[in-house]
Amino acid sequence: MSEDFEIKNMDMKLGTTLKIKGRIADGTSGFAINLGQKSDKLNLHFNPRFSESTIVCNTRDGSSWGQEQRENHLCFSPGSEIKLTITFESDQFNVKLPDGHQVTFPNRLGHNHLSYLSVRGGFKVSSFKFEE
Repeated sequence: MSEDFEIKNMDMKLGTTLKIKGRIADGTSGFAINLGQKSDKLNLHFNPRFSESTIVCNTRDGSSWGQEQRENHLCFSPGSEIKLTITFESDQFNVKLPDGHQVTFPNRLGHNHLSYLSVRGGFKVSSFKFEE
């Protein structure tokens, strides 16, 4: 079951932190949180993959994906409720996982304003907020 969530025309500036809570679906193979300009221009594609026991981060610019960055620190599982925080900085994104571990991913596209957020796959958003 897919629980897609999407916001367009968002106003996320440098230094802003997104706090997002939700429940990971039972039996899901993974989900993705995307931040960028639009669905095919993503500064951050955050993609936990339970079948691979890894978190994949990437960028997408039009039809082409960048080089995957893999993080083997999967501290949550299907069926659990989690909170993630994603801080948008000029040179990178800092994603704080539920156990406090931090994943950093470069801001490869170099944007200083993000207008698009989506959550795809087996993650049902229960709350989210932006803090500057």
